[in-house]
Amino acid sequence: MPFDDDEFDDGRSGGLVAKQAAGDNAAPLSISEISNLLKRTVEDRFGFVRLRGELSGVKRAASGHLYCALKDDKAVIDGVMWRGGAQRLAFRPEDGIEVIATGKLTTFPGRSKYQIVIETMEIAGEGALLALLEKLRARLAAEGLFAPERKRELPFLPQVIGVVTSPTGAVIRDILHRLADRFPSHVLVWPVLVQGEGSAQQVADAVRGFSAIRPGGPVPRPDLVIVARGGGSIEDLWSFNEEVVVRAVAESTIPVISAVGHETDTTLCDYAADRRAPTPTAAAEIAVPVRMELAATLDELAYRKRRCALRPVTLGRERLEARVQRLPKPEAILAAKAQKLDELSERLRRGLRDEAGAKREQLNRVAGKLSLPLLRHRVQTSAERVERLGLHPRLLQRRWAMARDALAPMARVLPQLDPDKPLERGFARVTALDGRTLTGRDKAAQEPALMLRFRDGMLTVTPGSGAQGSSAPTPPAPASVETPTAPPAPASAPRRPARPKGEEPRQGDLF
Repeated sequence: MPFDDDEFDDGRSGGLVAKQAAGDNAAPLSISEISNLLKRTVEDRFGFVRLRGELSGVKRAASGHLYCALKDDKAVIDGVMWRGGAQRLAFRPEDGIEVIATGKLTTFPGRSKYQIVIETMEIAGEGALLALLEKLRARLAAEGLFAPERKRELPFLPQVIGVVTSPTGAVIRDILHRLADRFPSHVLVWPVLVQGEGSAQQVADAVRGFSAIRPGGPVPRPDLVIVARGGGSIEDLWSFNEEVVVRAVAESTIPVISAVGHETDTTLCDYAADRRAPTPTAAAEIAVPVRMELAATLDELAYRKRRCALRPVTLGRERLEARVQRLPKPEAILAAKAQKLDELSERLRRGLRDEAGAKREQLNRVAGKLSLPLLRHRVQTSAERVERLGLHPRLLQRRWAMARDALAPMARVLPQLDPDKPLERGFARVTALDGRTLTGRDKAAQEPALMLRFRDGMLTVTPGSGAQGSSAPTPPAPASVETPTAPPAPASAPRRPARPKGEEPRQGDLF
């Protein structure tokens, strides 16, 4: 039986070409139209919502907008926070933080997704805040910002103290009052907000500002910086847990005391500072010593110095007195010497008296020979003897002239006998290293080195290996020695006759 499609066509079954059904006034919607309808419906229905969830995929764009996702154990929703709201956040959003986000739901037609536009974001309870704090502390500790070796010693007596705190609170008055009681010091106050929006950045800028002050400038550079704030809840003290404050304190070139909160309050600024004070008042006590105690200590040290200086004198005096008591009397020590001196004095007087008597007798015997006529006779006799000697000055001058004439020929010949005189005519004189003149070939061959003396200087040479034991003519000098030699004597030069054996050499007349 044939089947007719038109019999059962109600206008809703699918066909090849879309057809307008009879009586149907629902025109088809575009994707943009349905997306806009959904957007208006969601925004009208959920214009204000508060969601609690865990942050995931936190990302801050270059434009300053914050993109993230809120999730729990069963669902997830995307979120966006525009730049103005992101800049007002009191904490740094990170993955894993449980927050409460307030805003409105909307859709994003470009991806057919719904999301929440976050206006405010807060940490969900103190437990989540502490978890965030612990996570940040662990991350900064891993970077070494809290390492003990980074801590510096505080100056014993700072001349200038910088204080970073609120100028209107009770903290600055407590610090100034305590410093005035203990040790008055020059204080520089950098006013900042200690809680609320922008307070963390102000505190960080103040710490870095003190470090940037140059020594010797119009504003004195602090020797110590105190970061102080009164007590409060963890939310009130959160500005001192911000990473920007912690890094500024850790990077400070001036020692820092952190005095934030009360005894039981602890912030990350306390870990980064060089010293933690339980209260701002305690920070002032740590910063300076007590002036009266210092004065008392100086007096005590001065007293001890005087005692130490006088102690050797006192001990020396006591030892001297003890030794003086054991010494014998001066009279007993000098008695024997005085007796001997008396004896020697008596002997001296007797000896002088006896010696004077003997010399007087000797003088009397000699005085008889020293009569005036006798002395005149001896003078006359001596004068006659001098006249007989004939020592007239002209005789001495004649003998001196004769001796001079005898020496004159020798003086003229002496330069000709100088062994170095022939060197001026091109000859060379051969000497050993110790200065001895060598006149024979055999003696020259035995020397390790020879000195050739020329007119213009000296030259050191080494004898040839074949020089010993040979009577052949002297070979030419080695090629390595460049020295002029005297020309050989002519073969026809007459030989001097040999001197008879045993005959002494004679120096004949040179003229």
